[in-house]
Amino acid sequence: MNKTEKTVVGDSEKLTAAKSVRDSEKPAAAKSVEDSEKMAAIKRVEARVKSMEDFTDPDELYKELVASIRKYHPSDDISMVEKAYKIAREAHKDQKRRSGEPYIIHPLCVAIILADLEMDKETIVAGLLHDVVEDTIMTSEEIRAEFGEDVEQLVDGVTKLGRLNYSADKVEVQAENLRKMFLAMAKDIRVILIKLADRLHNMRTLKYMSPDKQKEKARETMDIYAPIAQRLGISKIKVELDDLSLKYLQPEVYYDLVEKIALRKAEREKFVQGIVDEVKKHIADAGIKAQVDGRVKHFFSIYKKMVNQDKTIDQIYDLFAVRIIVDSVKDCYAALGVIHEMYTPIPGRFKDYIAMPKPNMYQSLHTTLIGPNGTPFEIQIRTFEMHRTAEYGIAAHWKYKEQSDGKKSNGNQEEAKMTWLRQILEWQRDMSDNREFLNLLKSDLDLFAENVYCFTPAGDVKNLPAGSNPIDFAYSVHSAVGNKMVGARVNGKLVNIDYVIQNGDRIEIITSQNSKGPSRDWLKIVKSTQAKNKINQWFKQELKEDNIIKGRDMMNAYCKAKGIVQSDITKPEFMQVVMTKYGFRDWDSVMAAIGHGGLKEGQVINRLLEEYKKKTQKEMTDDQVLASVENTARERSQRHTSKSGIVVKGIDDVAVRFAKCCSPVPGDEIVGFVTRGRGVTIHRTDCVNIIHLPTEDRVRLIEAEWQAAASDVSGRFPAEIKIFGNNRTGLLVDISKIFTERKIDVLGVNSRTSKQGTATISMSFEVESRAELDSLISKIRQVESVLDIERTTG
Repeated sequence: MNKTEKTVVGDSEKLTAAKSVRDSEKPAAAKSVEDSEKMAAIKRVEARVKSMEDFTDPDELYKELVASIRKYHPSDDISMVEKAYKIAREAHKDQKRRSGEPYIIHPLCVAIILADLEMDKETIVAGLLHDVVEDTIMTSEEIRAEFGEDVEQLVDGVTKLGRLNYSADKVEVQAENLRKMFLAMAKDIRVILIKLADRLHNMRTLKYMSPDKQKEKARETMDIYAPIAQRLGISKIKVELDDLSLKYLQPEVYYDLVEKIALRKAEREKFVQGIVDEVKKHIADAGIKAQVDGRVKHFFSIYKKMVNQDKTIDQIYDLFAVRIIVDSVKDCYAALGVIHEMYTPIPGRFKDYIAMPKPNMYQSLHTTLIGPNGTPFEIQIRTFEMHRTAEYGIAAHWKYKEQSDGKKSNGNQEEAKMTWLRQILEWQRDMSDNREFLNLLKSDLDLFAENVYCFTPAGDVKNLPAGSNPIDFAYSVHSAVGNKMVGARVNGKLVNIDYVIQNGDRIEIITSQNSKGPSRDWLKIVKSTQAKNKINQWFKQELKEDNIIKGRDMMNAYCKAKGIVQSDITKPEFMQVVMTKYGFRDWDSVMAAIGHGGLKEGQVINRLLEEYKKKTQKEMTDDQVLASVENTARERSQRHTSKSGIVVKGIDDVAVRFAKCCSPVPGDEIVGFVTRGRGVTIHRTDCVNIIHLPTEDRVRLIEAEWQAAASDVSGRFPAEIKIFGNNRTGLLVDISKIFTERKIDVLGVNSRTSKQGTATISMSFEVESRAELDSLISKIRQVESVLDIERTTG
């Protein structure tokens, strides 16, 4: 924007005030010369961040817009753009911006930013008209009549996004949900690009806002808009949004950076220019055609590095990066070979984003090297097409399709670019359909997963599964709200309880103290697991009396089947142990849990028996001790050892095998299950298949135990564990090292990662005993990012 750029002069007054204390001790003449030099340097550096000239003639800006479009657009017909400009100017003719300039300057500047991104004419027209429906008497129908459905939908999308209200104190906390909702609400990616251009121009003119408003808008930009620009790969916009946000959020930091970078600029430029000249010569000698230049990193990236690495600016040497741009991928790797021959690369600092592009399609080779005087610096190597994608991201590809007037650019060149685009995105299909392209692009970048984002009346964002209804929303707020719900309003209108929530809906739940609670039919229409669980919980509480009676009956039946005297084991002290173990406050709750299936009666009775036996052993007389010894000897004579190291009560010479569902190892508590024709299968007592065994099959359970000592059992036994952790590069490698160090063979590995970034790794292997397994699990728990480990229980 040659006629609209200027250096930011007014803001430098803040720097003068900040430095007044430390400069007061210097002689007046020296201070004056030094200040003027610093100010001049700062102006040069700050000129990188654009600011619009006040009161620029709109017609001059329009001429600049047309010139910018004609640089890249194959069509000479700009009548649609001209018509949009005239309509927007007429619609906004009586409006002024806070700066006092005519309002039409804002949509013109937004259109110029979009033209800089080389967007299609429909997008630029929508940029010119993006405020007319919201701020003037013009309607969507009029826009459709004048410019067609495509432009009308783009303007409508921007208008809807403009209605999102962000609460200043919640933006930081809910930024990720807000970003996802923002993306999900835009049915066309071009809507996002218009909104980003709108925000960029607003940030350039933020100095006319109040300090509180400046901070609020800058925080919003930092947390929502800049990350979206990065996700779409548009570094051209992302870099400027970051720098402008830093300028208003932390002005002292920003101006301190500006000053320090300006003061050492000549020294660094000399260093980088030396590298550039040297690289140019070697690249040319190798016969590679390349463009080599040095660039200063933007302020925000320098600030992030200072914070993350806890360094001062003097300790950060790679403030500049050298960029090599070549014609082909082959030349990229050839240039890398030349560079690594010239300088010593720093281990672990090489990244190949060509072979493995970032999710936003960014491609480059990055390598950090040691310079001639020991100073580290970064080099990026990419093709011209990759450079274009790095700067413009998604916006880079609109130029590659047919224009609305049907004209095409050179066919062969067009097809080559399309082939390159398919190669990046790995799509083997025709890309001429613009809507299909947008839909595929959205799904490929996972811009919005299968979720819907909506507001509470207080402005909080709720993230629910797609297809959710007001019942899901009510239970996401609180179970009491769901249980007392009698209706709902969406965007101020009453709706049915099965209304499907849309992105951006504002939902209010109507409750009543006279509500009888949820209906069982609700379980058929809710989508979220949270809502289903809370509804089921309500029914458990409501039917507690019935479940208590059912639980007692099940306890009686189990004791009769096993020949257990129930009155002996249901003593208060024994019952208290069970209540403590399972987290219940009273015995009726334990009975209710058995009644609705949350607990198995066998679990409770076995624990009561354990406590009963402990007490009776302490109270035994001498005669009883002798009788017990005789009984034990008799039982041992009835037990038989199998080759597997398992002792089974009352059965001789029986085939014993280990259940694959729970993989017991020596040291585990076990139980046998008599199978039909296949001997006895050994399970762990906590195996879900044993816990949930039907009552009629429990008679086939038989006591089993390992031989007297785990050391008596030889051989290795299969085991399986699940490891849960935050996904990161190298997590599986770090875990595998532990197995290698302990000489444990891994039989199988299965890994998957959820959309929330949680990795689940299932590993099967062989161990000698429970002690070895516990030691292994303990060691894995120490690995960075590991959250939890559990054994497979069926």
